[in-house]
Amino acid sequence: MDDKPIDREDILKELDELHRLDSDYADGRILGSMCTEAHPFAKEVYCKFLDTNLGDPGLFKGTKQIEGKVIKSIGELLSIENPYGHIVTGGTEANLMAIRAARNHARKYKGIVNGEIIIPVSAHFSFKKAADMLNLKIIEAELDENYKIDIDSLKSSISDKTVAIVAIAGTTELGLIDPIEEISKIALENNIYFHVDAAFGGFSIPFLREAGYDLPVFDFSLEGVCSITVDPHKMGLAPIPAGGILFRKEEYLEVMAVDSPYLTVKTQSTIVGTRLGASSAATYAIMKYFGKEGYTKLAKDLMENTIFLKEGLENLGYDVVCEPELNIVAFNHPNMDTNKLAEILEKFGWKVSVAKCPKSIRVVLMNHIKLNHLKELLEDLKEIY
Repeated sequence: MDDKPIDREDILKELDELHRLDSDYADGRILGSMCTEAHPFAKEVYCKFLDTNLGDPGLFKGTKQIEGKVIKSIGELLSIENPYGHIVTGGTEANLMAIRAARNHARKYKGIVNGEIIIPVSAHFSFKKAADMLNLKIIEAELDENYKIDIDSLKSSISDKTVAIVAIAGTTELGLIDPIEEISKIALENNIYFHVDAAFGGFSIPFLREAGYDLPVFDFSLEGVCSITVDPHKMGLAPIPAGGILFRKEEYLEVMAVDSPYLTVKTQSTIVGTRLGASSAATYAIMKYFGKEGYTKLAKDLMENTIFLKEGLENLGYDVVCEPELNIVAFNHPNMDTNKLAEILEKFGWKVSVAKCPKSIRVVLMNHIKLNHLKELLEDLKEIY
């Protein structure tokens, strides 16, 4: 810290210089991010609520009501009338809360200690963080030939120490949807907590189904689903940080609750204490602003871009890993190492991501990637080929 105050303009000049080092969503060159530029209206509302703290909701009763409205509204998308949950920092915190709820519930009602969680090989790395923090053992279920969780592998992984099964609705690397309906039945038959990580797919699958896409059911309409992660700051166009965790039953929050005697509420179930209310307010505003109609159009437009890229790659001779279910395309050059291709694309100015399962270049067709950007990408890939 400087000894004396610095002039406002000098501070802003320094910050602008540093900010210029950041990549900009608007240039359409960020290809591997599941986040995008937040909508201007959501940013405006976010700033209005910067001083609100949902960790002490008695002081911010209006903002707490907004969070409740957001959770209910997201719940309606996910086929549940009265969900329980919170807007949190993102998918990682939401997944951590879900696994903590599962562990505590199994410990209280089944007496399970030193528990295990079953996750697919394709699961987000946040579950490894959760297992490490919660002293749980990870059992990885293999993937089938379609890169989705293999049901036989899942069944053989269940033991008397299993506290949770995890499936994905929109895998991070390929955007695929696990056979959640089948897994829901397995979870019910074995009385095991079932969590669906729909951080990416939660704000697109319902709208794509509305638009007529034949996508599988993944939500609370399936009796075995106990909790769902969904991130408004991805396809929902809310500002970072805005993740959502929804539970079927209030008891899943109750088994995580700790005493908070000096606050205006006496117990707290979230991971963080001080919790920004701006994320809830911005999410509420942008969901109202877009409505189902607006989000359906957005999801449909992005899928059209996805098909355009997929077909363009195939026409050039590139190998597309799988038929896209959501707005992610993974591909390889038929005769070039993936890392080498990524390196060349970086030299062309593209910010790419390399998937590991299977190894491939991964493009997430978010709102900042327009059709003209895809045409430029395909021209560069044509030159590389």
